[in-house]
Amino acid sequence: MDETEIRRLSVGHVFSILAVVFSLCIPPLFLDNFSLLETHVTWLCICSACVAAVNVILLLTLKPNPSSKRISFGTKVNKFSKSCIYFLISCLLFHGIIVLYGAPLVESVPETFIFSVLLSSLTTSRCLCILGPNFPAWVRVFSRDGAMSVWDHSLQITTVCSVVGAWLGAFPIPLDWDRPWQVWPISCSLGATFGYMCGLLLAPAWIYWNRKKLTYKSR
Repeated sequence: MDETEIRRLSVGHVFSILAVVFSLCIPPLFLDNFSLLETHVTWLCICSACVAAVNVILLLTLKPNPSSKRISFGTKVNKFSKSCIYFLISCLLFHGIIVLYGAPLVESVPETFIFSVLLSSLTTSRCLCILGPNFPAWVRVFSRDGAMSVWDHSLQITTVCSVVGAWLGAFPIPLDWDRPWQVWPISCSLGATFGYMCGLLLAPAWIYWNRKKLTYKSR
């Protein structure tokens, strides 16, 4: 396995982690009364925008899946339009799944939807940037032995860690501790973000540790 690709992946993951750190550290310098707990929805919007923007920038700079074919401007516009539609569908699907798992159906609808946007930014936006709006490729990557590159393995690990982090974050909500961070969806969004960052750290380390065992088929 080419270790240069692992280093490129690691650099990309460092910038993705910095995007989350940026969303926590920079807004208080410009926004009055900004707080992770008190203005949580605002932070969700900022974090989602930062993560999605960094994913797009990394796509343009690192080019995880370069194509030898020249893509026309019309094709690029078509892919961009499909990506926006896929992202919106992802937000709606996450919203529905979150409600089915116990989120308020009528109350806190904006908070639930913004949380679904965060999950889509952590998971779907990376899939769109690496795989494009190609649903069969998504199915392949998340099937058994479907990874064809270090970037595919990275998608598997970061996506699973983000979703599991959000799921684990829901456990403290029904407890009668009366803590400010138990308000919906603070603990879930923090769990998802923490899981995402753990996945970003874990993926390059796991790939490097298993680099001699991993073999990838040609696309």
